[in-house]
Amino acid sequence: MFKRFSLSRFLIVILTGVCSFAHAQSNEVSLNSSTVQQWKVKPQADVTDASQIKDASYNTSSWVTAVVPGTTFASYVAAGLEKDPNFGDNIYKVDKAKYDRSFWYRTEFGIPTNYTKKTIWLNFRGVNRKADIYLNGTLLGSLDGFMQRGHFDISVLANRNGKNVLTALVYIPKQPLANVGSPNYVSSAGWDWMPYVPGLNSGITDNVFLSNTGDVTIKDPWIRAELPTNARADLSVALEVKNNAASSQAAIIKGIITPGNIEFQKKVYVDANGSTDVKLTKRDFEQLMINSPKLWWPNGYGEPNLYNCKLSVSVGDEVSDVRNIKFGIKRYSYDTIGHVLHLAINGTKVFIKGGDWGMSEYLLRCRGAEYDYKVKLHKEMNFNIIRNWIGSTTDEEFYDACDKYGIMVWDDFWLNANPNLPADLTAFNANAIEKIKRFRNHPAIAVWCADNEGWPEQPLSAWLKEDLATFDGGDRWYQPNSHAENLSGSGPWDAKDPRYYFTAYPTGSGGNKGWGLRTELGTAVFVNFESFKKFMPKENWWPRNEMWDQHFFGPRAFNAGPDSYEASVTNGYGVPKGIEDFCRKAQFVSLESNRAMFEGWQDAMGEDASGLMTWMSQSAYPSMVWQTYDYYYDLTGAYWGVKKACEPLHIQWNPLTNAIKVINTTRKDLDGLTASADVYNLDGTLVKQYSVSKTIDAPANSSGAAFDLKFNQYKADRAKNKKVVSSSSTNGDASAINDGNSGTRWASRYSDGEWVYIDLGKEEVVNGVGLTWEDAYAKSFKIQVSNDANHWHDVYSTTEGRQGEQKITFPEVNARYVKMQGVERATYWGYSLYNFEVYEGDVANEGLSAVHFIKLKLTDNTGKVVSDNFYWRGNKRKDYTALNTLPKVNLKTDYKTVKADGKYYITAQVTNPSSSKAVAFGIRVQAVKASNGEQILPGIMSDNYFTLLKGETKTVKIEFDEAALGKDGIKLLAEPYNNTVAGR
Repeated sequence: MFKRFSLSRFLIVILTGVCSFAHAQSNEVSLNSSTVQQWKVKPQADVTDASQIKDASYNTSSWVTAVVPGTTFASYVAAGLEKDPNFGDNIYKVDKAKYDRSFWYRTEFGIPTNYTKKTIWLNFRGVNRKADIYLNGTLLGSLDGFMQRGHFDISVLANRNGKNVLTALVYIPKQPLANVGSPNYVSSAGWDWMPYVPGLNSGITDNVFLSNTGDVTIKDPWIRAELPTNARADLSVALEVKNNAASSQAAIIKGIITPGNIEFQKKVYVDANGSTDVKLTKRDFEQLMINSPKLWWPNGYGEPNLYNCKLSVSVGDEVSDVRNIKFGIKRYSYDTIGHVLHLAINGTKVFIKGGDWGMSEYLLRCRGAEYDYKVKLHKEMNFNIIRNWIGSTTDEEFYDACDKYGIMVWDDFWLNANPNLPADLTAFNANAIEKIKRFRNHPAIAVWCADNEGWPEQPLSAWLKEDLATFDGGDRWYQPNSHAENLSGSGPWDAKDPRYYFTAYPTGSGGNKGWGLRTELGTAVFVNFESFKKFMPKENWWPRNEMWDQHFFGPRAFNAGPDSYEASVTNGYGVPKGIEDFCRKAQFVSLESNRAMFEGWQDAMGEDASGLMTWMSQSAYPSMVWQTYDYYYDLTGAYWGVKKACEPLHIQWNPLTNAIKVINTTRKDLDGLTASADVYNLDGTLVKQYSVSKTIDAPANSSGAAFDLKFNQYKADRAKNKKVVSSSSTNGDASAINDGNSGTRWASRYSDGEWVYIDLGKEEVVNGVGLTWEDAYAKSFKIQVSNDANHWHDVYSTTEGRQGEQKITFPEVNARYVKMQGVERATYWGYSLYNFEVYEGDVANEGLSAVHFIKLKLTDNTGKVVSDNFYWRGNKRKDYTALNTLPKVNLKTDYKTVKADGKYYITAQVTNPSSSKAVAFGIRVQAVKASNGEQILPGIMSDNYFTLLKGETKTVKIEFDEAALGKDGIKLLAEPYNNTVAGR
């Protein structure tokens, strides 16, 4: 497991050994930073004696201790030479010129005594962006691009009995990073979610290690599987066998695949200093035809079974080289029916549920087992895919974790929208080929994507397509543009009323209209107070100020809609009393909106929805936008909203239509389920008139309606006989549209852009309109509202107008004037309306308190609960302030702790006693250190922010590593929304 070392609140992860690669080599010995391996770094311009740094006696006392793998800037931070870049605006004050230049790296090492084979190799897995590599003063070669691997034969140069000096001159990436300097970590120059990183994340960014082989070696083994049926897999094993000797060699290739202990071997001949490509199939070895294979499935669809193939090559009696390759047996398939991309695996259609990663960590400090934890959180959220945005996550451990947890990868290359080409096309394409070869054995990779929100310029568009066909065999889908071509665009990225995501259609930038498959949709997500104070200076806690913007809650992240998010907190839950209160209330805004995103898409499975990825699911920098868990691994309200929505078998409420649906995103048909709904008032009393229960079947990959809740059966028309104003009239007075006579109509002149509006006489709360069109209807139009008839605000727009009656609903707005603004006519004639109704919003429901609760339950045919869900709803739909009137409750919390296998496991029972004064709303459970109340993070939790009615109990399970607690004790806190009164 990864460890955290605190240096001025600075997170750093140091590996003490080489992480497991997909293609493990013979006798690997790490040269990464560790207690026994020390690297040093210094700017090239300050090294005036470069010719001497090769000497073993060279004095590096003026050099800075380097973190390898890592970056130059992160090394200086780790050494305490820069203030914590996470805190306040420290990173914005760093002198960029100090790091935006080339650096020397230096270390010394000895050759292991057990390296008895002929050839010693020095291996680099990645540098950013270029590096010249020297051993004992001799140039071994140059690396160009963070995907390019260095594999240097140092057998002659290396001193086997003494110290060897390894130096690397690392060059700064070329700007602009997109796309001139590509490939690189493109957001390092700053984005709307992370700051400019001094040094642009240049450094030795991946593992460095030694290996030892004989003359003959194995290169780029590739294992593929064909599935004629799911009951049989036909494997092929391809590899390059390279002879590094001056004479030809006869070699034996041996393989063993487990589980199954499938063995094979083949003799090959390799010319002197030459290589040969070998491909083995069932025609060569019938045992490569596997019956009843253990298939790799994405999360929610089955187990992510993995195989291992140990390949060795021998000359005579000596094993010359060994590789271990993990792989999965699977078959991806795709279609674009209805101009929507659909993905299937092993013949089963998959509904995409996932998130985008901008980076693993903004200073590239995520290493090793930390990837396992991050990806496990995605599994816990019931996700099945991660988008590797612009290919900015480059570590093998990321792909290993995705394989392990059944998380598919939408894998981008390093291009962003800009209509320009990389300065070095050859280097870009060489890195693309390297990426494909390095990661193609990972079953998790499901889609290769060329460009973020743009099309790659030629010749790269053709090259990438050909690279994938050649080096990945066309096994995965090639998507040229991340938000177009059978996708439904990207965005919006700001908080919306939950009903927005159920309304046809949530508007995306680019792509086709509809729900479809969307690769980006997001919102601001504010952190809890415990995290907020870790990166925000106390003098900037409250009220909102410029320092918040340094952490992207302001103009820097305008796409996240921080103003509308703040308004949702204030208007929905009441004016915050301080920063703690704001953080507390924000969690419920995040929970609601993030749950609604995925439930909205699932609700539309019967229409055109094939999946959704949230922007973003991973936090690379301490901020208040676009995350589910935060930078410190606190699981925010967004995390719990997503986790609930993405259950493989799920019951949900459509807040627009009040339909209750059952969503089945598994590969099993489920029959005889019982869906039920109960509605409770704020005091916890059941309002029986709204209770419904029904038996329902849930076929695989379906969204099925069970029943509707009987809210708002009548909508008053506020437009009848009110004043009407129109842009023109060719048939009847405009007042015909609201005179109560369905036989009279208004018609405009024969031109686009005509309009008509109704003056309600005073400001009203409205949430919809009803239009009855004649044959001359609007193909495209908007509904706009205003309070002065001069400044208009869009509340609805469509390009799919139709003849006849059209009912339109939108979230409540206060308006005096409501307009139909024509955009494009459907016919030669003008716009012609029989009726124009304006519906009253915020209509109270009979017998319901100002805020009330909807409790859903889905049980199987044995009565076992297989899904539940809980919503809060206001008679004034966006007003939940009545929650603040809930009296305090005294929860009963019992828990036991078990320590095993280096972890702590807590099982807690949280009860709202039958004698309680009220519903316990939004209970937040935390495991903290007994000595100081500090959160124990990171950890895995089963549930949080849940509500208990009187007499109800919830079981919560928590696990975390022993190292996260140290020698402290454990205290469990369980606090409902009712009980917190914050004053800061």
